[in-house]
Amino acid sequence: MPSVLIVDDEANIRRMVGALLATEGYDVRDAADGNAGVASALAHEPDVALLDLMMPGLDGLGALERLREAYPDLPVVMMSGRAGLADAVRATKLGAFTFLEKPLTPEGVLLALASALELRQARRAARALREDLGLGGEMVGASPAMLKVRELIARVGPSDARVLITGESGTGKELAAAAIHVASARRERPFIRVNCAAIPRDLVESEMFGHERGAFTGATERRIGRFELAHTGTLFMDEVGDLGAEAQAKLLRAIEAKEIERVGGGKPIRVDVRIVAATNKDLARAVTDGAFREDLLFRLNVIPIHLPPLRERPDDVPLLVRHFSALYRARTGRPAPAWTDEALALLVRHRWPGNVRELANIVERLAILHAGEPVTESHVRQVLAVDRGTPSDGVPVTLPDPSDLGASLNDALDGYERTLIVRALAVAQGNVAEAARRLQTDRPNLYRRMKRLGIQ
Repeated sequence: MPSVLIVDDEANIRRMVGALLATEGYDVRDAADGNAGVASALAHEPDVALLDLMMPGLDGLGALERLREAYPDLPVVMMSGRAGLADAVRATKLGAFTFLEKPLTPEGVLLALASALELRQARRAARALREDLGLGGEMVGASPAMLKVRELIARVGPSDARVLITGESGTGKELAAAAIHVASARRERPFIRVNCAAIPRDLVESEMFGHERGAFTGATERRIGRFELAHTGTLFMDEVGDLGAEAQAKLLRAIEAKEIERVGGGKPIRVDVRIVAATNKDLARAVTDGAFREDLLFRLNVIPIHLPPLRERPDDVPLLVRHFSALYRARTGRPAPAWTDEALALLVRHRWPGNVRELANIVERLAILHAGEPVTESHVRQVLAVDRGTPSDGVPVTLPDPSDLGASLNDALDGYERTLIVRALAVAQGNVAEAARRLQTDRPNLYRRMKRLGIQ
């Protein structure tokens, strides 16, 4: 059952609110002052705290500050009958979830607690998801290259400067973007991700800036774009180098004017967004080739951060192996395998064309096959051979005999192409970027081919 901590110097308030919450199925603890409330919370972390503003000794604002330091995700509902606007503003800045005025009503208390618990559960789910994706903690790696990256993120994070993250596919660009967001003053605000390569070119403006109902065929309701969703927070634009010329021009205008317009709407909307962009392309060469705007590159590349490929930091491989093993164990509850020195040495020597993402897939595969058992060099060789497919790291395919086709040339080519793509996606475990790399093409082209062939 959810636990609630009531901190109030009035015994009647503690008794009445406690009785109300107990009948509703809450586990209730109470304290008569701020110091006792903080001590109780440190001993038994509550799901929600009800905190009076005016108390002798450590007052409500002081207790709120200490509770937020100990438990950043703890929703705190403030209570007071004599609070002024300045107190409410300060409590909000310190992280209070909401303010209840005394005399309290049962409906007001229960509604505030229900909303606070929903927030608590959402925060827990978000944290669990980030941890599952490898986004929940410190970037893993003790190599000089990774220490340099982490140091740069720590210096850049607190600013509002735009950042351009470069690196090969699978090096952890989204993880670096999330770390920049967490290191900033916007950490409690939205972190919105958009994959520029996955958006059809005729829908980029709608996806980025939103649209009004009836703006175009199929626009049956208003849509809020990514810029508005990221207001006061961070917008992570992955694979920004895949944006078309028209989308680049509109992005440049949004950055310069700090405002957007929904498709079909004539009213400018001010947005406060920090942009972190990422790409695995050489944008300087793209500028030379006329495929990317030079003025947009200047706007995005205020602070460049380059993530090294895994082959350039092999000493980090054992740390990453243990990290992904721990994530797998936490997610499934199954025992992690024991990694022999020979197995780790083979993983260190591997070139890792798919970088950290490929390593994570290999570790999970071995953890599933050998849970709680030693992983040997032989086991590693077997999964690496399957993952590589062919010596050129392509996708193994058996060509059909022309006499057995029994179909037109177009149908046969479509079938062959479908086989190639499906097998590449299977080897890449559904990751389109990795499948595109194995097929030696780019993601937009692969997405178009998948759509034409009806591949989900």
